[in-house]
Order: sequence, then structure tokens, then C-alpha cells
Amino acid sequence: MASNSGSTPPTDHDALLEALAAVMAPLADLAVAKGLPFATVEESLKQAFVRAAQQAQLAQGLPAHRLVSRISAATGINRREVTRLTQSDTGAPTPAGASLVSQLFTRWASDRTLRVKGKPRALPRQGAAPSFETLARSVTQDVHPRTLLDELCRLNLARWDAKTDTVQLTQDGFTPRGDWQRMIAFLGDNVGDHLHAAVVNVLSDEPAHFEQAVFAEGLAPASVEQVRTLARKHWKALMADAVPLLERRIEADAKTPEQATHRVRLGLFTFHEDLAQTEPETGDGGQVPRRLPSGK
Repeated sequence: MASNSGSTPPTDHDALLEALAAVMAPLADLAVAKGLPFATVEESLKQAFVRAAQQAQLAQGLPAHRLVSRISAATGINRREVTRLTQSDTGAPTPAGASLVSQLFTRWASDRTLRVKGKPRALPRQGAAPSFETLARSVTQDVHPRTLLDELCRLNLARWDAKTDTVQLTQDGFTPRGDWQRMIAFLGDNVGDHLHAAVVNVLSDEPAHFEQAVFAEGLAPASVEQVRTLARKHWKALMADAVPLLERRIEADAKTPEQATHRVRLGLFTFHEDLAQTEPETGDGGQVPRRLPSGK
């Protein structure tokens, strides 16, 4: 990427490349950590470019003929590659629906009647409400409660005490540590929707999605932990309000299925790093400082 010399102001493309570099850096970290080669990622990126250009052309109402040429002109990818990619395209990935286990976890963590001193209470495994069995059956009648319990325990999200025959959540959020593929799917869904919201807001005259963040530096580790505690507190409050609202609206909107075509995702995140740390030495003996996170 060429840098601007002197006092020449950066162009919109310069600013866009800087933003893309910030977005791609952690993705490159993930790919390298998991041994995903660049050629595979490049193929996926080309497919995404072609798909985006195709959707943009069709959205403008342009005729289908010469579509390959227009996509090639918009992306810089040669026509032969565009033809290959359009013919092999199986469609853009769609976010996975909430699993029964995640629904069960979320309902347990958000239901105020199942909380004691602000934390999800331990539940007897069987018996009348409140029990794990009645909670599980309120989510689904198709899967046995013991099957859902086994899956929660496998994912390190809950613990069953055989002596007391009670079940207790062990995590504040649905982070299935025992299932890496599910975790990475959440990464794609959550970060993908967040990035979609930000991109739509940038490209629109008026922001279409709520997307805000605060940023601070010059903090000690203890101060960072205070911020993380604050975030967890507000996330629990948000989830306790949002989940019952969403459940009520899903039930009500089911009466007008022709209108119930929308989906929504609410999220909250924190990120911190030590700016005094640097990356390992580069090949020429220099050191590259870690990128400063940005926020708005």
C-alpha cells in the first residue's frame, strides 16, 4: 500500500485500505494459527468480490447479458475467473439458527425467576418447576432433557452434581468450549453481522443500524478489569430484558407470517491489549508494534 508523502491528504481509497487492513489483521492471525493457507483464503475473497459485484449489478436493474464483463470491470478479476466463480457459487453463507442448547442456555441465564442474587440458580434435575427438566421441556418437546443436559455438560456450559442431583450453569455466556467448530461459526455470524451493520451505515446517508463503541487508553490492568466487569453487568441486564421481549414478539408475529421475515442480532463486546507489547522480531531485525484498536 502506497503511503502519502508530504502534506498530500489521504484519498478515500487510502482510508478504505487502512480500514481493510485493520479488519484483515485478526483474520490473518486466525488463519495462520489454524494452518489455513493464503490460496484458500484468496479463493474465498475472490468469490465474495464476485458475489458482491453481481448483487450490485442486479440491484441496479441492469440486464443479465454481459453481466460477466461488468463484474470483471467492477472487481478487476478476469472474465474467465468470473465465469468459473459464478458457475460454482453455492450462495452467500447464512447465519446459523439458534440451536436448542443455546436457546436453553439463554432462557436459563435470562429468566429472572431462575436467578438468585443476580446469578442463575442451581436447578434440581427433575421434578416440578423450577427444575432443569421443566425448563428443557419449555424449550422443546422433541429432545429429551437428559440429552440437552449431556450436551450442556459436554460444552462445559453446565455441571451436574450427581450427589444432589442438581444442575448449575458454569458460564456467563454461551461459549461452547467443547465444540471448536460451533465457536468459529459464532465468530462468523457475530462478527459478520457487526461488520455488515457498520458497512451499511458507512454506505448509507443515514445510519440504518445501531453501532457504537467507546475507546480509552492509558489504563492499568486493574482498570481494564473494572471495565470488563461493567460490560458483563450491563450485558446480563440487556439479555434479561431482550430475551423475554424477543420471545413475546416471535409469538405475536407468528400470527402474521407474511411480515415475520426479519431477523435481529444484539451484541456487546470488550477488547483490550497491552500497547507496550510488540510483535516478534521481523526478518530484517526490526520490530512491528501492534496495531492500535479503533472505535467510534
